[in-house]
Amino acid sequence: MKVACVQLDIDFGNPQANFSKVEKKIREAALLGAKIVVLPEMWNTAYDLTRLNEIADVEGEQTKSLFKKLSKEYQISIVGGSVSTKKSGEFYNTMYVTNEAGEIVAEYDKAHLFKLMDEHHYLEAGNSKNLFDLAGIQMAGIICYDLRFPEWIRVHTLNGAKIVFVPAQWPDKRIDHWKILLQARAIENQCFIVAVNRVGSDPNNSFNGNSMIIAPWGEVLWVGGNEEMIQIVDVQIEQIEEVRTRIPVFSDRREELYK
Repeated sequence: MKVACVQLDIDFGNPQANFSKVEKKIREAALLGAKIVVLPEMWNTAYDLTRLNEIADVEGEQTKSLFKKLSKEYQISIVGGSVSTKKSGEFYNTMYVTNEAGEIVAEYDKAHLFKLMDEHHYLEAGNSKNLFDLAGIQMAGIICYDLRFPEWIRVHTLNGAKIVFVPAQWPDKRIDHWKILLQARAIENQCFIVAVNRVGSDPNNSFNGNSMIIAPWGEVLWVGGNEEMIQIVDVQIEQIEEVRTRIPVFSDRREELYK
């Protein structure tokens, strides 16, 4: 399964420019042979939170329309990072996922809001899991700060997720946390982690990429640099069964002790 990580700089508060760039990058990834294309967090507006009423994607319609069109055209799946949305008068940090037929198979609002970037002042938190099926494989998606909650990822892998996608705007000053947490989540959940971070800067933070794809043994299959790039990695799903057979963490759990 060829997965493309699209590591982007994002134009602060400029959805028009960002939609144009994302469409171009998705097309480029598809022509390079990707079957799943993965984007970073809040790529439509970045964290221009004070202007969300002007610039958030209303009901996600522009994002969904673009993803459905490109998925159909290239017969690819898109794990759409996340975008700022306005839904029923409230604002959210929302991930949309389309399959190869151009169907929306997942819509997820970020469950854990990050106070250091003021999300809690402007956004509403989601209240549902994010499990979906692509090419007959169960997968899951979380968003940035969700990564710091191991129980949240475990809920998804207990429900069958074999790949967990993690779009982010993770600042460079905490990039060591990013790398360690991603590797730990892959090892403890015996799954693939596909994480895409942005590059560039906004008025308050700098971002240095370091997007990663990590195998179930914890092996880092790829780590990005600090510039825009598209990287395609061939993910070997069968590795998961091997790891879970040799070290049967899931069957050895003692849930009665964990309450």
